[in-house]
Amino acid sequence: MGIHDVEDRTMAGEPARQQPPDWWHRDHPTFTALSGFFSGIAFLCLVPASYVALTRLLVSDETAEALFPFVIVLLAVPIGLVVTASTRRFGKYMLLGMALCALVVAGVASVVIWALARGEL
Repeated sequence: MGIHDVEDRTMAGEPARQQPPDWWHRDHPTFTALSGFFSGIAFLCLVPASYVALTRLLVSDETAEALFPFVIVLLAVPIGLVVTASTRRFGKYMLLGMALCALVVAGVASVVIWALARGEL
């Protein structure tokens, strides 16, 4: 008979209570930062692609191209998170993830275009 058997028996008589979130989701200092950063990366990659796919399914290609600048309205989501006090830290890291993802994509694209222009690829 181990220690866990005794604990299980004492808890068996108590009514079931809802467990609070574990320490990682409740108290860990980097959880909000990491989840915000990777949410920003996913948001920047998936939302514009989904917007283009849906508009091309619903309207003609010319209209979809004309409507593409409205995807900028989706920046209201992280800006709204930054404005609200309870989600400010998450929103800041989401904007950071979006900015760094855009920076990496632009940097890689410029290097590829430069290599193509020189005839190395």
